[in-house]
Amino acid sequence: MYKSVYKHLKNPMSFLNKIWNPELYHGSNKRGTFFEGWYYKNVSYNGESIVSIIPGVFKSKDKSKEHAFIQFIDGKSNQTTYFRFDINEFRAFQKPFEVQIGDCIFNNREIFIDIRRDDSLTYGHIKLGDLTPWPVTTFSPGAMGWYGFVPTMECNHGVLSMNHKIEGKLLVNDKVYILARGKGYIEKDWGRSFPSAYVWMQSNHFKHKGASFMASIARVPWIIGSFKGLLMGFHLNDKLYKFASYTGAKLEHLEINAEMVNFRVYDSKYVLNVKVKRAAGGLLKAPYEKQMLERVTESLNSEIELELYKFKGRNSELIFSDVAKYAGLEVTGDVNYLRLPQVHK
Repeated sequence: MYKSVYKHLKNPMSFLNKIWNPELYHGSNKRGTFFEGWYYKNVSYNGESIVSIIPGVFKSKDKSKEHAFIQFIDGKSNQTTYFRFDINEFRAFQKPFEVQIGDCIFNNREIFIDIRRDDSLTYGHIKLGDLTPWPVTTFSPGAMGWYGFVPTMECNHGVLSMNHKIEGKLLVNDKVYILARGKGYIEKDWGRSFPSAYVWMQSNHFKHKGASFMASIARVPWIIGSFKGLLMGFHLNDKLYKFASYTGAKLEHLEINAEMVNFRVYDSKYVLNVKVKRAAGGLLKAPYEKQMLERVTESLNSEIELELYKFKGRNSELIFSDVAKYAGLEVTGDVNYLRLPQVHK
């Protein structure tokens, strides 16, 4: 742990700059096992085209495992496609932010894809409208809150846009995606490994057009043992309701079975009830055991029912109730741990 902290302190300005700019590439000076990936979810206005695109990089002491990648998941067929690139084809820029992998470009304005292999062609251009990032403040630099200052976190998370417009077309092998008048969502992860157990969900396709929701409940390794980390954001009419470990939010109930994921979380002002109807998903590669493994099943066609209440003395007032379609959902690892009532173990 102390070696990791020392490495960051050797170049504190670079470390701090990236803390307050979570979209930037954090792996420039990383040695050993490290991953970083940006997640672009895209849904057309009618839901006929649903595709998530994940560019990223995986670094390792074992040079045979190091590589850059771009993977796709189709929300209708659940088909996944993984393109591997030489790690030297990965390039990242800070001003303005941009990631390039081969001839492909990813930034906060557009996605450009051009992957030509002997047996396939993947090509497209998606324009991104104004993004709605998780707010960054002096003492809470993005979705991680004050945990963003901890350089030894196993997995860091950033929410780069809760909701934005998209426009474009994409060809992945023989599948064409028409993303006219659609909606997008962008987040990212970086660190040593994905959590050993977690639930993640996201949708911005409520009937209320200004609503967007993301939630993660995960096992987080700590200095001694681990704890159950909460990170949830509900964006409504330009206001972000945060339910996270660092805000003092508490998970009161969590039920997971083959058909549903249900939970209830609260803080001093609000109560959030969430019911998720699970759908089939596709298998994605993710960083585990110091390599990229096909271990994460993601659905892009689940359904989220959400209720938000505000405390009124001893009573509570319903301030939002709606159902979201085209929801992303991942349930991975030993989720029995997440049901346990303890904070630290």
